[in-house]
Amino acid sequence: MLIYIAELLAVITCVLWLYLRRRRTRGHSIANLPCPKSKSWWKGNFHEALNPKAWDFHMRLLKEYGTVVRLDGLMGDKQLIVYDPKAMHHILVKVILLACMSSRTLRLLRGTINQDQTLYDRSMIEATALVFGKGLTGITGEAHRKQRKALNPVFSIAYMRNMRQLEKGLTRQLNNAKEPQEIEMISWMSRTALELIGQAGLGYSFDTLEDDTVTHPYSQIMKQLIGHISNILGDPDMWILRDYIVPFAVRFGSGNLRRWIVDMTPWPNLHRVRDMSDYLWQVAQEIYAAKKHAFAAGDEGGKDIISILMRMNLLEDSEDKLDEDEVLGQMSVLTFAAMDTTSTAMARTLQLLSTRPDIQDKLRQEVLEARAGDKDIPYDQLVSLPYLDAVCRETLRLFPPSPNIFRRSTQDAVLPLSKPITGIDGTVMTEIHVPKNTYILVSALNSNRDPDIWGPDALEWKPERWLSSLPNELIEAHIPGVYSHLMTFNAGWRSCIGFKFSQLEMKAVLSMLIAKFKFSPSDKTVTWKLNIISTPVVNETNETDRRPRMPLRVTKLEG
Repeated sequence: MLIYIAELLAVITCVLWLYLRRRRTRGHSIANLPCPKSKSWWKGNFHEALNPKAWDFHMRLLKEYGTVVRLDGLMGDKQLIVYDPKAMHHILVKVILLACMSSRTLRLLRGTINQDQTLYDRSMIEATALVFGKGLTGITGEAHRKQRKALNPVFSIAYMRNMRQLEKGLTRQLNNAKEPQEIEMISWMSRTALELIGQAGLGYSFDTLEDDTVTHPYSQIMKQLIGHISNILGDPDMWILRDYIVPFAVRFGSGNLRRWIVDMTPWPNLHRVRDMSDYLWQVAQEIYAAKKHAFAAGDEGGKDIISILMRMNLLEDSEDKLDEDEVLGQMSVLTFAAMDTTSTAMARTLQLLSTRPDIQDKLRQEVLEARAGDKDIPYDQLVSLPYLDAVCRETLRLFPPSPNIFRRSTQDAVLPLSKPITGIDGTVMTEIHVPKNTYILVSALNSNRDPDIWGPDALEWKPERWLSSLPNELIEAHIPGVYSHLMTFNAGWRSCIGFKFSQLEMKAVLSMLIAKFKFSPSDKTVTWKLNIISTPVVNETNETDRRPRMPLRVTKLEG
């Protein structure tokens, strides 16, 4: 009973503090930005941008509003959705100098660096650290710089394995039938992505991919985790707990006390995330313990990421050593990031190809010519196949696996804009005053679809756009993303560190599948949920069946 009273008092305190803080910032220009009408003062409309069915809401923003839009959170809490190129650069890239500096340089310059360099950081860092540990997504500042510096060289060379195993597994499931068979492809893509990052990242095999039996529950747990985290993120009734109580609670008391509070909190979704996080941590500990034992026996490990980090930690003079819990955190973060986003992109591409047999046939012709029979395509040739590259880029443009990037202002800031915006009172604004602790949703989805820079066919899936000159408006916009004028892989010091690995994986898997199999739509209706990472489902209205599924009809090609 006491724990419930304490939680209620904490919520009331946070509500009063939030209300008074918003009263102090009422006069700032952020309140003058156009905003879709809120249905409720208490809940606002920010959750409309985060719920799994928010596709139409984002389309409305794209068509009816500018590239910076105000949304209202709890009790009129002013928040932003941004896809203005200059504003995105200011939010995501202006801290890149800090990420590249050495520890010694940072110490020498401390106190003299322009304040603009640290104006925005990733929101929900504390909550992410609770789920995944001290990996790249759960830390900031010097610790993040140190980890990123240690991992950067590892992703410069990527390698793929077990493509033949995936081919054999799908062939066995088809049972040599000449007629098309329905196969649930998101599961196969998740298992494949997990196995590839398992080998390249952890030096560990999760799955033989020999049949349709899931040999390791890791991929299923990871997919379910996304759904539960998205439910927590998009629930307006949980904003106070998530955004204001959790950041304070993680600094309060011991880990055992915080765990006890989580256990006692009557929140089923939180308990499910806790159990999944425990499972991921347990698997990471088991893999790490086996590697430590091998190192102690004289085995220096392979070329996988964790082996490289462990060897680096053996160097006594290395200033970039990682603590054991940091290495464990990397294991969960890397498998999560590499598995879920890439598997989603591959599944989405297969679905699109199934609806466009003309594009599928054209791609197959290019791949078969490159294979010269049944040979593997060399790396240099694979990455340069023009139509395969165009298909992958166009899918990543129109359907970024992670539609939104979350940030929070760490102090009062001025946000410059590429194009002026007319405020509610008629004022023309070229910059916006952003108060401290403002939550910002950078829309990779709308940046990639903006017809003002991509042209009137921006909402079409059109791989051919990448085979000719891109629009001058796009070139001149200077989109800050690290990949091909797209925000799909983020930008700046928190951009996706493994985006080249992800591209290569997509091309390796798709080239094999298209060469060996033909894909056509299933008679089931697939709906994509706009979660933190987009997720396909079949029974959207069935709340008891939230399993990610994307069935396609598959035919084994002769010869």
